[in-house]
Amino acid sequence: MTDQPETFLNHLRTAAVGVLERIPEELKAEIYTLAFNIWRVDYDDRHPYVDIGYNTESQYERERRPEDPGEARWNYACWILEGFEKLGNVPEDPVGGRVHEAEVRRLGAWFDSGNEEDEKDEGEIDAKSDLLRLHFYDAVIDLARHLHADGVIEKTFGRPLPVVVFDMDCPGWELHATEAANPPELIQEFMAWQQDQLPDS
Repeated sequence: MTDQPETFLNHLRTAAVGVLERIPEELKAEIYTLAFNIWRVDYDDRHPYVDIGYNTESQYERERRPEDPGEARWNYACWILEGFEKLGNVPEDPVGGRVHEAEVRRLGAWFDSGNEEDEKDEGEIDAKSDLLRLHFYDAVIDLARHLHADGVIEKTFGRPLPVVVFDMDCPGWELHATEAANPPELIQEFMAWQQDQLPDS
């Protein structure tokens, strides 16, 4: 037994391997991208979680329109968004919840709900919410990098796949997050589509 506490990142790394292995075999050939979808229970930064999801060629074919095929392929609003396993500080991941809360408490980022009439409490809660959000972002991006570097994705699917990382509450962040999470050659198509979305200067 080690005195070193388990880190939340180590938990994500271990648990994500199992999640990917449990994807039905008949779907694996159809998946062209993984999707790490960040959410929060009741919009509370103390309870973040990531869906380890994906999109398939069949979903793309259902959603695509002749005038803009890239939209359906790379806009996560067109993707499968439900039915995935959750990892983080949620009831579905009791180990992750325990490890996450213990870790952010050690870091001084946890907060108990303050008195809503106390502006000092409100400012402190806002600052700690920002820290909690950044801590979870870093963990999810690191998870994607690790799964690439360790060959887990290639071994599971028989080929490398891009991992698009997004947060529905922070539109636009997925560009930075996905770039940080992947080898450049895997996300060329995604990045080209993102550049096409930028307004003309």
